[in-house]
Amino acid sequence: MSAGQRRLLIEPAHQRLSIAAQCRLLSISRSSYYYTPAPQSEETLALMRVIDETFMDCPWYGSRQMVRHLQRLGHAVGRRRVRRLMAQMGLAAIYQRPRTSDPHPEHRIYPYLLRDMKIERPNQVWCADVTYLPMRRGFLYLVAIMDWATRKVLAWRLSNTMDAAFCVEALEDAMARFGKPDIFNTDQGSQFTSQAFTGVLRAAEVKISMDGKGRWMDNVFIERLWRSVKYECVYLHAFETGSELRAGLSRWFAYYNHHRPHSRLAGKTPAEAYGQIDASDHGGHAPHDLITRMAA
Repeated sequence: MSAGQRRLLIEPAHQRLSIAAQCRLLSISRSSYYYTPAPQSEETLALMRVIDETFMDCPWYGSRQMVRHLQRLGHAVGRRRVRRLMAQMGLAAIYQRPRTSDPHPEHRIYPYLLRDMKIERPNQVWCADVTYLPMRRGFLYLVAIMDWATRKVLAWRLSNTMDAAFCVEALEDAMARFGKPDIFNTDQGSQFTSQAFTGVLRAAEVKISMDGKGRWMDNVFIERLWRSVKYECVYLHAFETGSELRAGLSRWFAYYNHHRPHSRLAGKTPAEAYGQIDASDHGGHAPHDLITRMAA
């Protein structure tokens, strides 16, 4: 975690909450509060990009299959290294665990509410997910809040760690600009099961739904979004810095929401199907996100 994030997310002099308590509320391990990660080598970043591109095409690859694929491409890698990198990137084969990250053992898991439900109108169900984005000299994580029925991306944020804070920021932004859904559906990743995230939903009286094992298809719409944003924006431009990546994503999400028709939406764009064209709808533009969560 960067020094800027530590200063803004944790208040060492808080009168009522200790550092340990604040870390628990933000789903951050206490050790990570004090730890500054070393930068990855160019060789490792290049390997992570190959892993990410491969996983987009073959999301059923676990570490064993990924090692075989990489070795066939000429990479001298072992399973332990590939498994560690895939965990860092939040990648898990769909037949094993259809989640971006492991659930926290102390977090409540909510029941799945969408079985046999017809989702046909805006704000009936929202969903969220996190993905890894490579850059030329580093990587960041992206979270997006999507309206299920219309595929509209309501908000997004970037972060250099997979903690809960940037997911909460995206959720609060989406609800401030678009109201609230009847149901919010996620996987069981620790970001979404955290008190910080579920507390926002409970306070707004939003029903919480969480995918169970074997329910990876429930997030298929947002998985398709990840494929599009990576192949049409991230891989194409190989951004140098976090600020360049953010600017590129802002342009791409504006295009996706307002100018890209969907066959499943009868040729409408997500914004048209949602019925609310917002001129400022570029997502992820809060100063906190820009200043503290960009890896320059």
